[in-house]
Parts: sequence; structure tokens; C-alpha cells
Amino acid sequence: MASENLSDLIESALVVDDSALQRQHTVGLLHELGIDMIYEAGNGNEALDLLALLKLPPGLAVIDLEMPGMDGIELIQHLQQTGVNMPLIVASSRESSLLQSVETMIQALGMHVLGALQKPLNTDKLSSALRSFKPLNSDARKHADPGPSMCESDLAAAIANGHIVPYYQPKVDVQTGILKGVEALARWMHPERGMIPPDRFIPLAESCGLIHDLTISMMDQATAQAAVWHSRGLAIKVAVNLSPLSLEQDDFMQRIMGLVERHALPADRVVLEITEGSVVAHKGNSLGMLARLRLKGFGLSIDDYGTGFSSMQQLARIPFTELKIDRSFVHGAHERKNLRVILQSALDMARRLELVTVAEGVENMEDWRLLQDFGCNIGQGYLIAKPMPANELPLWLKGHHRRLPELRPLPREGEVPGNAHNGAV
Repeated sequence: MASENLSDLIESALVVDDSALQRQHTVGLLHELGIDMIYEAGNGNEALDLLALLKLPPGLAVIDLEMPGMDGIELIQHLQQTGVNMPLIVASSRESSLLQSVETMIQALGMHVLGALQKPLNTDKLSSALRSFKPLNSDARKHADPGPSMCESDLAAAIANGHIVPYYQPKVDVQTGILKGVEALARWMHPERGMIPPDRFIPLAESCGLIHDLTISMMDQATAQAAVWHSRGLAIKVAVNLSPLSLEQDDFMQRIMGLVERHALPADRVVLEITEGSVVAHKGNSLGMLARLRLKGFGLSIDDYGTGFSSMQQLARIPFTELKIDRSFVHGAHERKNLRVILQSALDMARRLELVTVAEGVENMEDWRLLQDFGCNIGQGYLIAKPMPANELPLWLKGHHRRLPELRPLPREGEVPGNAHNGAV
């Protein structure tokens, strides 16, 4: 975000720091970035008193963590409890692991955190954090919100009429950048509300008994599209998310086998993604169904690996072929030691288990390079592409081919370029 248009988005800011010198330093940096109206407070209590006098909260708050009376963490928790919502930047000279914990806490509270920065602050650090700034009253978000009127009949009609369609996010070889597969992600194209994201309607589908119909519809559309791509020489795999509730359906195997046979798509071209905690409560039948799916040739991916408590147990019990590492362990791993250790250990374990590794949430080149160094097989995320309709994939692929040289590993000293390992889905 350029400083010249920052003032158009953030009209005012609040700096909370018990050190007058540090406070003035931060104020000066914000002035340099184009924010003219800046309020100051020496601790959490002063900040709350000041906010009580303002009709609207400032557009940004920069909060120190260590302060007498009410520290920064307590202040943030109080803001959340009282419904004061504004983008936050936390700053401290304490260790990075503590800062990262506070950042995670703020996210868990549902608040907007732009960054957790180590002091001393400078223009580059603040600018980097402010690049992620988005106004809280996004029109696009309002447009996508289905509101309280969304009900079971709306969802049933949308499934029946083909209004819930797959968008496809590319999955590429980390060492070569070559397209290896796509993940089919459900999108509800509502005629009045526009696109409704899955986190709005998947829980409804599960609660009202429509998730099985939705899963079959997505599988039908995705396998049909994959068959078309195969007929045109694009022999990529397609991954489809599988609800644990579908594993309890007696006719599930028969129905999906019927789909791949009708579309003449080999079962080994389909990967079924199962969230790691999803089969814990459905032991016997679910395990049997997963084993049968594997016998038929379907790939099985343990999705969101690392976000639950049963990861190791699931890997030991279920014949997975792929381990998909959650974005929370991938995004920003290049600058966080704890994430790097967890990421590398997961990749090493998967390699010993002979599982294909997929890293999701890859959004910057630094994390991409780290995945290359750690030997990850497949990468997925906004650095490569956002989810897209099927008809946009060929055009994306043409542009992506021009990016392949920049995505390949940088030659090491004394190494001949072009000898990179070629992973596979």
C-alpha cells in the first residue's frame, strides 16, 4: 500500500504506549505514512477513557504490550468485550514467539490484526503491516453475506438447479511449477446475493441432511470436468472434499463409482479430501468405507493436517495417500521458527510414510522457496492462483507457463541448473 493513498483509507490512528519517546517515534512514522490525525494514550486505561469520548473509534490502533496498570493484551481483550472493533498493530521488544501468540489470540477473538511487530518500529515494518489493511465495512463482504433468510429450501433448490458449482484451485509441483491437479471448491452462485462462500452454507447442509446430495453433486460436476480435460490432453487429478457424514451412507460407494464410470474417469485421478478430525466420531463404518474407496483406486488425502488432536492416530489407522498441511503452518513459515520446525517435521514424517505432501496457503515467494528446500511435493495457494471457474483454467495455464522459470528453485552454488527434483501428485 502506497503511503500517498493510505490517508484515504485510514483517517485517524491511536497510539498506546507508556514510553513517551516510543510513542512520539510511532506518531512520527504514521505521519510519514500519510496519517495526520493521531491520538495518544500512555496505557490501557487512558486509551479506554479516550475512546469513550470519541463518537467513532480511530481507523487504526498501534498498541504496546508491556504497560503498567492495564497491559496491551488486557486492553485488546477489553476492546473485544465492549465491541470496539478497529484494525490493530501490536508492538513490543519481547521475543517473536510471544508476539505471534498475541497475534493468534487477536485472530481467535475475531478482531482485525494487521501485524505483530518487534520494536524498534520503522517505516518499512509499518508499511508492510498496513499493506494488508482492508476497510471493515467491505461492500463485497456485505454482498456475499446470505443473511438470516437463507434456509433449507433455498439450499435444496440451489443443489437441484445446479447453482452450487465447483471452482478449481490449481495444485502445482513445488520443484517445477507444473500443474498436477486441482481442488474443487464449492461456490453458491445465488441469483440475487451473488457468490456465497462455503463456510456460509456447508454447516447448513450438514445440519439439515443435504450434505450428501451436495457432495454427490460436486463429485458429479468435478469428475465430468476432469474427464473433459483428460480428453483434451490435460491429465490432471481432481480433489473433492468429502463430508464424514457421507461415509455413513450405505449407497455412497455405489454412487461415486457410478459417477466415475459414467464419465469414463479412472478412480486414481480422483482424490477425496477428508478433514483429519472428521472420522473420529464415525469409527467403524467410516474406516471401512475409506478402506473400500482406497481398494477401488481413489486417492485419500488427510486435509488440514495439524489443526486437530488426532493427526498421528489418523495416519496410523487410515490408508491415506496424501498429507495436506494446513495453511496456518505454511503462510509466514519463512519468518517464524516455530512454524518452520513444525512444517519440516510434518514433511519429513510424510516422506517416510511415502505420502504425497501438499502445502496449502502458499501466498509469497519466500514460503515457496522454503517448501522447495524442505522437499514438499505440491503447492497450492494465491501465489499460484485463486480458485476459478473451469472455463478460466486454460487461459490461466497459458500465463502460468510463462512463470515457470521464476517458480523453479534457484541454482545452488556449484549446482547445474535444471536438476531439480520432479515431484508428483
